[in-house]
Amino acid sequence: MSGLRVRFLRHGLTDWNREKRYLGRSDLPLSTEGKAALHPAQPGAKKVYVSPALRAVQTAAILFPEAEQVPIEAFWEMDFGAFEGNNYAEMAEDPAYRAWVDGGCEGPTPGGESRAQFCGRVCAAFAFLVEEALETGETELVIVAHGGTQMAALEAFALPEKGYFDWNARPGCGFLLKTDQALWGERHKLYWIGNVSYAEGET
Repeated sequence: MSGLRVRFLRHGLTDWNREKRYLGRSDLPLSTEGKAALHPAQPGAKKVYVSPALRAVQTAAILFPEAEQVPIEAFWEMDFGAFEGNNYAEMAEDPAYRAWVDGGCEGPTPGGESRAQFCGRVCAAFAFLVEEALETGETELVIVAHGGTQMAALEAFALPEKGYFDWNARPGCGFLLKTDQALWGERHKLYWIGNVSYAEGET
């Protein structure tokens, strides 16, 4: 059986990332700094699955300039609702924010998603892509999305097993994983085999 290698990457830096603001459904571009830090990935790819967010689309275009981009709606970052655009310091005295944080950031955000809702949509889409790639004999799957998208899918499917927040990569960075028909069919798992960075100054 042929194996499948997965490159799961986070978009490059935006102004809100640098300011540590919650960035979910706001469609911000990469910052000037973020664009300048990225460099084309080696090896390249023929096809890249992307979040429709501009920051992910721009990142994929820089990393894989020759690749076809396939948008996956379910790969959007978590909807942070009323917390969107704010950072933790600005909401330190907000009772709703404090309750959310004290609950492990698992409950629904006001006007947004719960972690379970977010993880459900991401994991369903990720599993579909893995299964499709295995069935068609693809040897590599490349995804450019968000930190939350990485955390949701890899908490559920990656080995060794780690907690949600342990799978968050820096901007322009990500994870290399591998699986095959036997491992995925029996356990719905992928092995982590390393990290990768396509951004200057990030490891």
